[in-house]
Amino acid sequence: MSGGCSITKLLFVQGSPRKTDSGSIHVAQTYLDALTAMNPDLEVDVLELWDADLPAFDGDKAAAKMNVIAGEGLAGVQRSAWDEITEIASRFIAADRYLIASPMWNAGIPYRLKQYIDLIHQPGLLWSLDPETGYHGLLENKHATLALTAGVYFPGVKTPEFGVDHQSTYLRVWLNQAGVTDIDELRFQPSLLTPDPAQSLDEAVKKAVELAQVHGRL
Repeated sequence: MSGGCSITKLLFVQGSPRKTDSGSIHVAQTYLDALTAMNPDLEVDVLELWDADLPAFDGDKAAAKMNVIAGEGLAGVQRSAWDEITEIASRFIAADRYLIASPMWNAGIPYRLKQYIDLIHQPGLLWSLDPETGYHGLLENKHATLALTAGVYFPGVKTPEFGVDHQSTYLRVWLNQAGVTDIDELRFQPSLLTPDPAQSLDEAVKKAVELAQVHGRL
């Protein structure tokens, strides 16, 4: 678990379109409020993905990516495409800590969050690849907190009858590949199967505050 007092900038990535009605955003915001109370100088950058201007990861961007991997130069539309990617990724790279709020959609993550990851997870920006040793993450000394929700699935439930988790596993694999291995999770699950959703949310909020207090003291 990395330090709280040493962090200077946190990027809050909101993966749900439901804004204040979102359980994942609510839990994440509770964590963030408690963390900033302990670290008032923390710079917070909020990225609302459903309001952001995210370009399609189209053929020009894919071609630019392959040329970068091959070590070839970029020109024309490919250079423009790569410059656009670099600008979007720079906002992510600049943060010391990540707070990612995401519901589970069809066992995975919302497509808008996946689109954002597809845009920024690029060679030379978030990772490099060695033919012999594999991927190497380029993000160093970063920490991520995941605020996760699901309507039915929760750890320990019978699968696949009640769902399969490609949500936290995908986010962890992606972050690990980018070099972020220090990761904590906050979960509000399930919201449909539990006999008392309000109590379950209260418990998730309490854990969010406790985790923020731990991070803020380190």
